[in-house]
Amino acid sequence: MRGRKTRRIPEAELSLDSFLDIVANIIGVLIFITLFVATQAMNQKEVTILAKSEQGENRVKNPRYIECREDGVVVYPSKEFVPQAQLQNPNSALQKLINSIQNNKDKEYLIVALRPSGIDVFNQVRNLVQGKGIDIGYEPLDSGWNLNVQGEVVNEKKKTSQN
Repeated sequence: MRGRKTRRIPEAELSLDSFLDIVANIIGVLIFITLFVATQAMNQKEVTILAKSEQGENRVKNPRYIECREDGVVVYPSKEFVPQAQLQNPNSALQKLINSIQNNKDKEYLIVALRPSGIDVFNQVRNLVQGKGIDIGYEPLDSGWNLNVQGEVVNEKKKTSQN
């Protein structure tokens, strides 16, 4: 007598293909969102500098702003342009600003908004300022951005001493 035939039941296979497809899609969407946010941040076209002092700040010096471009310097807040050839002219707005800051070294300092094409002009400005004991800082700006300096900083200590 022959033995009983046993039917072999195939084992159930576990397939992770659909799960991996979902994970790959989620990663793709997250990368897309990250690129979108980064692109939006890079497309910023205007930089606004609000020069104001809040009560309670320990601010000793007030900033004065200029912008170095390829062809010269813009003095803020008047937005007066000084061509590169006139940077050393004692009657230029830049020299007047430097002299004003030099006379108030303990109260003012210079902030330079620096365009990529304005590095040579920045080096000239830095050479003008360097020997005068003026504190200087700089802020790099993208070439497509507009600079908008608003307000004027008033030192809180100065305000209270005047009252």
